[in-house]
Amino acid sequence: MRIVSGSHKGKRLIAPKKLPVRPTTDMAKEGLFNILNNRYDIDELKVLDLFSGTGNISFEFASRGSKSIVAVDSYAGCVQFISKTAKELNFPIRTVKSDVFKFLEKIRDKVDIVFADPPYNLHLDQFKKIVLLVFKNELLLEDGILVLEHSDKTDLSQLDYFSDSRKYGGSIFSFFQKD
Repeated sequence: MRIVSGSHKGKRLIAPKKLPVRPTTDMAKEGLFNILNNRYDIDELKVLDLFSGTGNISFEFASRGSKSIVAVDSYAGCVQFISKTAKELNFPIRTVKSDVFKFLEKIRDKVDIVFADPPYNLHLDQFKKIVLLVFKNELLLEDGILVLEHSDKTDLSQLDYFSDSRKYGGSIFSFFQKD
């Protein structure tokens, strides 16, 4: 995995092999950030990265100047890797070891972007639950968005707040926002 752009552009990060993850590909990540760059000043964003895995997306936001990033994962090895790497790179990433659904029930901090990359085999009801928790708990600032990464075998276009999706290889980013 490598950082695509920003202060640490080209930096390769080697995550421990034992982590149960599927990092977002560089091609998909570059596509996502092209979309976000056209919409936001990345360096002013508050970001919540759910199912953060290796921290791939958190590191990309940090390298591009985002000042407030919270990375949440239930697997201790992932949280430790993100914390250690963030400290080494002097990135403003706060890690939280928690079940994402329990975390979403409790958190009240508002952010510009909630990014979630759950396991591709997650049931549609669980995707729906993520969307409902984010919007019910009003976690997004004005003009904020929820981005869900999922398999091209999953269709989220019928969920509440769906606005758009983009496909990159076998991955899709679905975007959700208030009207």
